[in-house]
Amino acid sequence: MIKVFVIDDSAVVRNSFLNLFTKVEDIKLIGTANNPIDAFKIFKDVGLPDVFILDIEMPKMDGLEFLKKINEQKPIPVIICSTMASNGSLAAIDAMRMGAVDVVHKPNINLSKFFDEHTEAFLTKVRAASKAKVSFNKHSPRKQYILKDSKYTTLKASKKIVAIGASTGGVQAIEILTQNLKPNHPAIVITQHMPVGFTYGFANRLNELLPNSDVKEAKDGDTLLPGRILIAPGNLHMEVKKDGFLYRIVLKDYPRVNSHKPSVDVLFSSMAKEVKTQGVGIILTGMGEDGARKILSMKEAGALTYAQVESSCIVYGMPKKAVEIGAITLSLDLVELADMINDLR
Repeated sequence: MIKVFVIDDSAVVRNSFLNLFTKVEDIKLIGTANNPIDAFKIFKDVGLPDVFILDIEMPKMDGLEFLKKINEQKPIPVIICSTMASNGSLAAIDAMRMGAVDVVHKPNINLSKFFDEHTEAFLTKVRAASKAKVSFNKHSPRKQYILKDSKYTTLKASKKIVAIGASTGGVQAIEILTQNLKPNHPAIVITQHMPVGFTYGFANRLNELLPNSDVKEAKDGDTLLPGRILIAPGNLHMEVKKDGFLYRIVLKDYPRVNSHKPSVDVLFSSMAKEVKTQGVGIILTGMGEDGARKILSMKEAGALTYAQVESSCIVYGMPKKAVEIGAITLSLDLVELADMINDLR
């Protein structure tokens, strides 16, 4: 039985989750509160849950402060469900940087319809979160200045193209990996499962944190260049297309692939077709199998392929599947993956 606690100042939202979880036998709502201060009092009677569902804007204490306090005591998987998960909200992004395992954009209107339409998605997220290995980052967002190593600044830029796929836990993993990149690193394209609007804020936050990289949400026609990191926009698939001596981004709007949009499989498939032996595929932490079969296609096309090692994954789903089907050349931790990218020539 997965024990869930909901903290949200909307009675409609709390009741919606109550109705949602009474439909299944493996999830139990052990308590609700309209603010974190009241939640701490309730814990004394019901105990701590396996998963929190947490709003950000609430009276008495906001969600980020609660996330920090509860995880300093005992890291517990948190799903952010907030209206602030749209339009690139830095608060929602920082919640995931701190260790929240997933995010759901809660609309301001038609909440009952929203919960009816997303029942299975919510249940899947809760089940996945209950298995996550939470890694809590208590540090506030701040720019990480990396000393520029002359070994890398004087070397000719690599012609390799690095494609990264991630899902649950990917925000933290991508930040750790990219903060260890040296100047003039190979061009990098990333598909991270995120809602619409969220990817824009994520890209901007990374760009603030990474002095050695130019990070942006990808636009159709963007050129892949050394030192540049392009992130797939929410609700659009991202492909890489060869254009003469260059590679460019192609964004496409078609149905979900592997239940995702953007899909890692779509990115990796284009890498196998267009980049071939100049490609490098990396599959990071995440629930499900998106990216696994197409990173195998990359390997078969002559690309180098890597996975995040199990011990550092929040959810060892996507990398596990890729390893099982023989798609991965080597599994490495995040710093080792960064070192590998730095040494590509």
